[in-house]
Amino acid sequence: MSKESSRHAGTTASTYIDPGATTPEAYEISKTSRVLARKMVGDQTPDDRVRQRCSVAVGDFAMAGLLRFNNDPVTAALGALKGHAPVITDIRMVQVGIQKKGHHSEILCALDFGDGISRDRGITRSSAGFIALRDRVAGSIVVIGNAPSALLTVCAMIKEGIRPAVVIGTPVGFVNAAESKSLLRTLDIPSISTEGTRGGTPVAVAAINECITLLIEGSGA
Repeated sequence: MSKESSRHAGTTASTYIDPGATTPEAYEISKTSRVLARKMVGDQTPDDRVRQRCSVAVGDFAMAGLLRFNNDPVTAALGALKGHAPVITDIRMVQVGIQKKGHHSEILCALDFGDGISRDRGITRSSAGFIALRDRVAGSIVVIGNAPSALLTVCAMIKEGIRPAVVIGTPVGFVNAAESKSLLRTLDIPSISTEGTRGGTPVAVAAINECITLLIEGSGA
């Protein structure tokens, strides 16, 4: 069952932070974009904050309506980040894009693991990497922005009883992308996903980075 987050996270224009904006110009661009996103998307819940950031990331407010939040994923992500849970990504673009400030979670990329499994089974490297990282998936933050095959593998692990803290699954494309995300939403696991074929690395990165920003705001750092 989908459970929408209810805690208000009202960062206003006067208190807005963006840990990734390291110059005045970058900060002003980010701040101006967020002011517009608040007006277009709403600003009542932490889920709205993720909707705002993902919409800005792709330059399309239609993205807000495609995002799906199941089983209070933002709260789950914040708890996992506070516990320094590892973040496991499907590709390097996602790994590189994740904010490194404000948390102590190790950020792993599945492509760095499982080469032998990929060769032996003839499966994608991202899928093989998650299989190789099987023992680390439990309790982790899984962030998949590109590979439906990796998300299907993670879903299979969840069915076997391996439970990540939260799964951000927004793979994009016409082959298994929509299907993998639909499957994710049937599982009793906190998740953020997109409806249909749209999504991609920018959406996945924006979702986890907004969770990190919420963590920083909550810590008063």
